[in-house]
Amino acid sequence: MTETTQKFKKNASLFEMEGVPKFSQALPLALQHVIAMIVGCITPVIIVSSSAGVSNETQVILIQAALVFSAVSTLLQLFPIHLFGHKIQLGSGLPVILGVSFAYVPTMQSIASESGIGTVLGGQLVGGFIAIIAGFLMKRIRKFFPPIVTGTVVFTIGLSLYPTAVAYMAGGNGSKDFGSWQNWLVALITLAVVTLLNHFGKGVWKLASILIGVVAGYIIAYFFGMVDFTSIGQASAFQLPHFLPIKPEFEFSACFAFSVLFLINSIQALGDFSAVTSGGLDREPTDKELQGGIVGFGITNMISALFGCLPSNPYGQNVGIVTTTKVVNRCVLGISALILLIAGIIPKFSAVLTTVPYCVLGGATIGVFASIAMTGMKLVAGSGMDYRSTSIVGLSAALGVGISEVNGSLAAFPAWVTTVFGKSPVVIATIVAVLLNIIIPKEDHKADESKE
Repeated sequence: MTETTQKFKKNASLFEMEGVPKFSQALPLALQHVIAMIVGCITPVIIVSSSAGVSNETQVILIQAALVFSAVSTLLQLFPIHLFGHKIQLGSGLPVILGVSFAYVPTMQSIASESGIGTVLGGQLVGGFIAIIAGFLMKRIRKFFPPIVTGTVVFTIGLSLYPTAVAYMAGGNGSKDFGSWQNWLVALITLAVVTLLNHFGKGVWKLASILIGVVAGYIIAYFFGMVDFTSIGQASAFQLPHFLPIKPEFEFSACFAFSVLFLINSIQALGDFSAVTSGGLDREPTDKELQGGIVGFGITNMISALFGCLPSNPYGQNVGIVTTTKVVNRCVLGISALILLIAGIIPKFSAVLTTVPYCVLGGATIGVFASIAMTGMKLVAGSGMDYRSTSIVGLSAALGVGISEVNGSLAAFPAWVTTVFGKSPVVIATIVAVLLNIIIPKEDHKADESKE
């Protein structure tokens, strides 16, 4: 059977990448992937757009773009484009799903609150270009980002998101009822539902724990009068994404920050590609798959920025589903992408998502942020928790989080220094972790054993 015939083989197994499985088998599994990621896809958009103070109408457009271009980015990764006689591949060809990522939120928040969404999108365009270069040079730069470095960065991202989640649980900064018992009650009930389902739920109940928690919190918030349906009535029934809904603006500080972020997230994406091949396909990814995945990731981030979609990354929760179920058929995840695409071109659906109260989002996401931090710690622990590792992690996180949390700590420096290094802990933590990993010598355990 030729490769082309294999790709279009009907009634294919769910456990092989090629071929078209039965729709009745594929649809429930596709919905499972959508349920696992959709809240995580739109929440960063709500957080960043709220920081920028945009209108409800603009927020709906940004959510719409997030859903549509998560679908487009996913489809390119699933079904890559080959150029110049297969010499260049755009997309990995692996069963992964991409969506707007929390990894960029701390930096996006600080930039959006001061300079607006346009500056975020400008930085994203530059960052996407850096990712493309990183894809072609991956073999050479990968050595500078071992698990101890990427783990430190992921851990710092999780730490920096905690204040956002707590502020949301209290009702959102600037709200009239900030810190009220009603906000905290709804937030804690939402958190309780998510936590209980995560630990005691099985199957879809566990995979959809965040979505179910949001629904539960939303219902309670409605009876407290916290839900406003005005934006739904104002939204149209069908609408294609807007080209340049917000014009990108280029500031050196934002472009530099996003260049660092896209570089580190390109390395992180390699981990997702490796996890899905080792867990779902029982093999390591090829160099062509890794390079194509990162180059495709950079290209789709550049294109999506022109339509107002914030930065995206492969989703770890969907990688987890693939490695757990061993369902690697690309058509299954392709159906997931089509569901996201359909949801994105129906603005009323996007408008419904904007009505979720901040306290519900806070209760649903604080566990996600904790999970991000612990994922970083797992990466660090995998490298061994010796004195060298703890020094790298401790100093990087201390400087990153400490400088960003102390207002005016860099006041004597030019304004761009504060924007790059003083607003988000991620950039400083990344740079310090890379430098310390190079400078601090690795402990020679063999020498220690010989002395004994």
